[in-house]
Amino acid sequence: MAAVPEVLARASAVDVVGERVYLLPQRAVWWPAQGALLLADPHFGKAAAYRSLGQPVPAGTTAATLARWEALLAALPVRLCVVLGDFLHARAARAPATLAALQAWRGRHPRLQGVLVRGNHDSHAGDPPPELGIEVVDEPYQLGPFDCRHHPPVPGTTAAGRYAWAGHLHPSHILRGRGRDSVRLPCFMMDEDHGVLPAFGAFTGTWPVDTRPGRRIYVVADDAVFATQG
Repeated sequence: MAAVPEVLARASAVDVVGERVYLLPQRAVWWPAQGALLLADPHFGKAAAYRSLGQPVPAGTTAATLARWEALLAALPVRLCVVLGDFLHARAARAPATLAALQAWRGRHPRLQGVLVRGNHDSHAGDPPPELGIEVVDEPYQLGPFDCRHHPPVPGTTAAGRYAWAGHLHPSHILRGRGRDSVRLPCFMMDEDHGVLPAFGAFTGTWPVDTRPGRRIYVVADDAVFATQG
């Protein structure tokens, strides 16, 4: 029996419409049956866009996001990568250093098929440069039984027998301890007919989500993914 990659040993495996997928601690979804990696909201160049406005923000966030992407491509036999919207943060994100880093990344993975499902930031930032070789489509992008989107669908509108994957919300969940202790962690939010991925980018905000009937929440903590207890 082949050894399980370490990244999967620290992931949460879930079955969705008859398919086994893995919720990865790197904040992405791995569908091994099709060699497909799904990630949402990298927001490349967001820090550069903020600095163009004279706002002091951390540097190196594009490099950190690309390094996490590189690690997944090294650990898993990825053939297709689907980005669920917001590849570039804004037009000001198209800074030379950002584009050069993306081009260098693409040069290291010339055979990887890439698809971007346009999100709201993509409509302002524009499509990725053609040199990156990323196919750009509008939502929903159908991949087997999955509808790949940027915006989560209205609950109950996903066709029977299908499941939607989306981004946009940057979901997080607040775990509460004794007293007033609490911590907010990025999470995967899975409702009955759609799931929302945490933001893949290293420089993004989050939106807290709560438990409710029919919803599962998987938080990312200590480089692992685990289900909350309600």
